[in-house]
Amino acid sequence: MLDIKHIRQNPGLYEQNCIDRNYGSLSRNSWKIAELFAQLQTSQKAAQHLRERNNALRRVIAHAVNFSGDAEGAMSPSDEQKAALKEAKDLKKQLEVHRALEDRLNKAMFELALALPNLSSAATPVGASPVVVGSINGPAEVQLPNDDGASAADAAAERVWRSHVHIGAQLGLLDFEGAAKASGWGWYFLRGDAALLEQALVQFALATARRRGFRLVSPPSMVYAHVAAACGFQPRDQNGEQQVYAVEQADKDKAKPQMVLAGTAEIPMAGMMAGETLEDADLPLKLVGVSRCYRAEAGARGVDTKGLYRVHEFTKVEMFAWTMPDRSNEKDGMFQQPSTEPSQSDTVFDEMLEIQQEILQSLGLHCRILEMPTTDLGASASRKRDIEAFFPSRRETRDEGWGEVTSLSQCTDYQTRRLSTRVKVERGAPKRLDFPWTVNGTALAVPRVIAAILENGWDEESMSVTIPECIRPWMGGMEKIQADKLKQVAEMSQ
Repeated sequence: MLDIKHIRQNPGLYEQNCIDRNYGSLSRNSWKIAELFAQLQTSQKAAQHLRERNNALRRVIAHAVNFSGDAEGAMSPSDEQKAALKEAKDLKKQLEVHRALEDRLNKAMFELALALPNLSSAATPVGASPVVVGSINGPAEVQLPNDDGASAADAAAERVWRSHVHIGAQLGLLDFEGAAKASGWGWYFLRGDAALLEQALVQFALATARRRGFRLVSPPSMVYAHVAAACGFQPRDQNGEQQVYAVEQADKDKAKPQMVLAGTAEIPMAGMMAGETLEDADLPLKLVGVSRCYRAEAGARGVDTKGLYRVHEFTKVEMFAWTMPDRSNEKDGMFQQPSTEPSQSDTVFDEMLEIQQEILQSLGLHCRILEMPTTDLGASASRKRDIEAFFPSRRETRDEGWGEVTSLSQCTDYQTRRLSTRVKVERGAPKRLDFPWTVNGTALAVPRVIAAILENGWDEESMSVTIPECIRPWMGGMEKIQADKLKQVAEMSQ
């Protein structure tokens, strides 16, 4: 249910959008669609003339009365009828050629349109540079003054920073070598208090989202490949790198659709309403779910090869919502004139951002909020905001220590058109069937947040990590993670 009409009427808009989003190989798709549509129109006109001539021949065949009888009194077609019958057969063959051509043209236009990324929002910066729009818990590395009156900057400079890999080894929390033997590099074991920390973070994030009216779901980890593609997750990205893991089918299942491991709970949650028609009174419909996520990310690891920052499997709490479509700012091209009134989609987008901020602020992490540029948007996103936390171990190697911990995307009707999810619009005018808009956002990506907590909460002198107060109820009241268990138990009992 793609809006091919809008694409062929605005080929320049879609071309520039592809260029802005680093989809250069697709930038001519909209023009190809316009060319194919012109061919389709030519074929349709020719076919229409053939059908009109065929109808005229049918009348000739039906009403001709010049028959000649044979010896037994049977009637045979006249010469006029014979000629009409012959011409009608030729016309039928020509019409079949036109039908086959039109099928090929429609299929080609659909495939070209399907590959195009969503149109970018007017709020999205064009280019490759994000815009910092806010912060959480103030600047990174800010510490209280020492007892001798040293400045916060001096205190921060004197502090011993460690990577979460080093801390995990010191405290027996992370096991990468054991996971490599079982699964390969890019996987990991969380051990002891780190495994407990994972569960505490999940419960805290779920509780925060549920307080805001998000309904809890437990989604599957395997989905149909076409559902993943409809959500913008292709087997390979625009650079040809593998994105998702395909599941090998048994011989008896070869005729069934291909299955893949979901890269995020966004995919199965979006697929829940595939082919459904929602009621406008039920929107926004807001879900939150926890799942294991699987990312192939071949060739994308680079300096993040070691540790928890970029792994192939991880736990994530995800928010997802269907909202009413916003058609108030559509003119010659979508999103060219931002609406002065917030849409339901904008409201949910802002609400998810508030939840992300509340979670990260409560965890005591220093973060910055970014409006992401066009080159950083996934295929489905019209607008995206990321929140990056400060990782001391990344100061010398990547982005001055900043690393993404949450992402928030507004996807307009990109996913619902591809999944045939509709909404019956009864409020206002005109009453119609339309496509709801979708919004998705990370409530909490567990491994990266664990890494940030370990690095920012590490105290070299006591060889311990301070546990954020907000998650202590789910950790039995534990205040610190440290190697000396007897000392830890003694502190908890005081």
